[in-house]
Amino acid sequence: MKITKKRLAHIVFESDDWASKTFDIVLLFLIFGSILVSILDSVASLRSTYGTLFIVLEWLFTALFTVEYVLRVWLSRKPSGYIFSFYGIVDLLAILPSYLSFFVVNSQLLAVVRALRLLRVIRILKLGRYISEAEYLQRSLRASTHKIMIFIGFVVTIVLIMGTLMFIIEGPEHGFTSIPVGMYWAIVTLTTVGFGDITPATPLGQFVSSIIMLMGYAIIAVPTGIVSSEMASQRKKDEAAHLISCSNCGKENVNPSDNFCGNCGVKLR
Repeated sequence: MKITKKRLAHIVFESDDWASKTFDIVLLFLIFGSILVSILDSVASLRSTYGTLFIVLEWLFTALFTVEYVLRVWLSRKPSGYIFSFYGIVDLLAILPSYLSFFVVNSQLLAVVRALRLLRVIRILKLGRYISEAEYLQRSLRASTHKIMIFIGFVVTIVLIMGTLMFIIEGPEHGFTSIPVGMYWAIVTLTTVGFGDITPATPLGQFVSSIIMLMGYAIIAVPTGIVSSEMASQRKKDEAAHLISCSNCGKENVNPSDNFCGNCGVKLR
């Protein structure tokens, strides 16, 4: 049976029939396979034994993804729109590492960026109804940008002051060889990571460390509080936008799902 360009485009870009779903599911398995090969290829013992097989499989996946990318460009109504779209850029990044391996050693391992292509599972598994929840988070993060930037500036100031202070207190003999090194220690301590590669030895330095550790617990909670507050605010705005007014008494902010008005008792639906 002859497959027209329109039918082929439907198979490649849609997922509402058997053929298009099969195409997407096969594509997902190929993505999983290519990621697994990249991960296994990074293990020295496996690479020494199955290195040739990994190379063959990697180029096989690359060839298939290249054909798929070219096919999507050709089938797009507006090729430039697909090429510069999010998925278009991700699809291109999925094949570039293998070709870059001719010029940059081990760049083929960057093929794990193909994991981003798994985002297509949202469309395949019909998870689109959850996208609205993601939009809440996106709008909340956008609304929190200025507050978070001010917070980051505050944290950078603390790191600079504490790093300089520890450089003065401890000095090079205890590992604080410069202010940037002191700032590195302050970041590690403030975030409660605590690598332990640089530690204060003097009582005053340990006292300052204790202060910055306690500050770290408080600081970590601030961004979460900012975003959570904005998410609650965004949800209230969305809910308010869907409220109605009673046509009988004029009461505002009535939930459209209510059967009767809470003020005059008139039937709403």
